[in-house]
Amino acid sequence: MRLAADNPMRMPLMITLIFEVIVFGLSIPVMILISGLPGWVAGGLGGLAALLALASAGLLRSAAGYPLAWLTQVAGIALGFANAAMFLVGAIFAGVWLLFFVLGRRLERGVPGGGGAATG
Repeated sequence: MRLAADNPMRMPLMITLIFEVIVFGLSIPVMILISGLPGWVAGGLGGLAALLALASAGLLRSAAGYPLAWLTQVAGIALGFANAAMFLVGAIFAGVWLLFFVLGRRLERGVPGGGGAATG
């Protein structure tokens, strides 16, 4: 499941992934201080999720980018097992990703009925 290379929603999808890199990185100290995880565990989990988001953002133009991005959404939600708040944060990011992806699909199919705004 991927969008065409010229789809205008590709940029919002990429920006979402970049924000995920930041948030997953910031979740590391939260997992250490709030959840009480050892630093190496929190760093490994948050770092892996952030690295996955960064790799998928960089590869979004290639065939491997979209599957990695979908996996990033799953990883973001799975971080909730390390810190319960990440269930919500991961679900919000996954919802935003899904929304942008669905809107991109609709743009590719075209708006039925020729749209709503008159041009002249």
